[in-house]
Amino acid sequence: QVQLVESGGGLVQAGGSLRLSCAASGRTFSVSAMGWFRQAEGKEREFVAATRFSTTTTYYADSVKGRFTISRDNAKNTVYLQMNSLKPEDTAIYYCAADRDSYHSTKDYSRRVTYNYWGQGTQVTVSL
Repeated sequence: QVQLVESGGGLVQAGGSLRLSCAASGRTFSVSAMGWFRQAEGKEREFVAATRFSTTTTYYADSVKGRFTISRDNAKNTVYLQMNSLKPEDTAIYYCAADRDSYHSTKDYSRRVTYNYWGQGTQVTVSL
């Protein structure tokens, strides 16, 4: 099992920045990739960003490209999401997710079903 704990959410004005953290514990050696998703009130959970551990490959939703950056600290088993130029439409609960299965060419890191473990989420609110 892998446990994920998100932190760093909060209230910020439009144009501001936040950095989310996701600390992994447990059988972290089994994790091959991690991602961030978000769910706004009344909407489905959507993909934000992901990173594979065996390479430097990263993936981003079009809505956050150029504003958000996913990174990781392997020594700390932590993944970060740096969010800049925040907009009110970025308001959501942000969830961290981990994939325990190995990479294959058809794997889609933007799909929720790719991930085996999920955190409890952290609220991000962007005001005008």
